[in-house]
Amino acid sequence: MKAARFHGPGDIRIDEVPDPRVGPGQVEVSVDWCGICGTDLHEYLEGPIFIPPAGSPHPLTGVGLPVVMGHEFAGVVSAVGPGVTGIAEGDRVAVEPYHVCGKCAACQAGRYNICRNLGFIGLSGNEGGFAERCVVDQRWIHQLGDLPTDIGALVEPLAVGYHAVRLSGIPEGGTAAVYGAGPIGLVTAAALKARGAGRVIVVEPAAARKAKAGPAGADVIIDPTTDDATEAIRDLTEGAGADVAFECAGIDAVLASAISSVRPGGTVVNVAIWGHVPRVTVNDLVMSEINLVGSLAYCGDHAGTIALLREGKVDASKFITGRIALDDLVDGGFRELIDNKEDNVKILVSPRERLA
Repeated sequence: MKAARFHGPGDIRIDEVPDPRVGPGQVEVSVDWCGICGTDLHEYLEGPIFIPPAGSPHPLTGVGLPVVMGHEFAGVVSAVGPGVTGIAEGDRVAVEPYHVCGKCAACQAGRYNICRNLGFIGLSGNEGGFAERCVVDQRWIHQLGDLPTDIGALVEPLAVGYHAVRLSGIPEGGTAAVYGAGPIGLVTAAALKARGAGRVIVVEPAAARKAKAGPAGADVIIDPTTDDATEAIRDLTEGAGADVAFECAGIDAVLASAISSVRPGGTVVNVAIWGHVPRVTVNDLVMSEINLVGSLAYCGDHAGTIALLREGKVDASKFITGRIALDDLVDGGFRELIDNKEDNVKILVSPRERLA
C-alpha cells in the first residue's frame, strides 16, 4: 500500500510499504481523510522532533526513521482482530493517535497523555493516517455514528482545544482570551463557545485569520498591531481582565501579553508547542498569583468532542480549506500551508482517492 514517510528534514516520500496485519485486540481502519497538523509542518521543516531520530527507535514501537506520518484521521473499519467487541467492519471511526506504556506514574493515574514514554501514531512508528490503511489497538477507536469521516478527521484537533478548555477551569459565562487564530486557536475558540464561555476574545494580527475567528466563535477580535491587547481586554472586562487566556502562538511577547491580560488569580493555558526556549518574566506570575498551565493534546476528550459535533454545537466544516490526494501531500499540502498559512486552516488528505 501507499504511505507518506518522513525520512528526514524536508524529505517526505510516498513509499510502497507492506500491508498492515491485524492482531488480537486490534482494528484496521481504511483511511478516508487525514488532516495536516502544525506538528507535521514542524517535523518537515525542523525534525525529527517528536519523530525518533536515526539510531534511536521509539521505546514503545521499536521503530526509527523512516516513519509513517499523519495523526488527524478518520475512516471506515475494514477488519477487526480476535477479541475486539463493539466494533464492526463498515463502522465510521476516528482514531486517538497514541502509543502509551500503561505502566508509568502518569498512565497509572489515568493521565496517559503525559506518559513518560509517550508516542503518537503518525509520528512514532509504521502506522499513520497518511497511508491507505492503519492498524491500531481497539482502545484508540472512537465511533463517529452518523458523522461523515471528513468531519471525523477534525475530531483530533478539536479535542486539543476541548482538552485545553477543560483544563482551564473557566466558569460558565466566563471571559476567555485566545491568542492566535491559527488552527489550534480557532478550535479552542470553538470549544470555548460550545462549553458555555460567555465571551471569547481572539487576539490576531493577520487579516485572513481574523476573518475566520468570528465564525469560529469569537465575540471580539483584537488586532495587536493597532491596539494594546492587554488594555483592550481590561477595558472589555471593566478593568478586571479575562478569567482565562490561551497561548496558541508560541511567541514570547504573546505569552507575556496573555499573562498580563488575565485577572488576578486567573489562569493562562499554554497550548502551543514551542520551537525555542521561551523567556518568561516569572514575577508577572508571582505578583498576581497567575496560574500557568501546560496543556498537551487530549486525554479522555474524544467522546466529548464527538458529542459536541453530533449535537451541532461546533460546525467543523468551516475549518476545512482544502482537500488533496496523498500524491500531492508535499506541494499541495505541506508547502501550501507553509507558504500560505494565513489563507488556510485545515487541509485534508485522501490516501485512497485521486482528487481533481
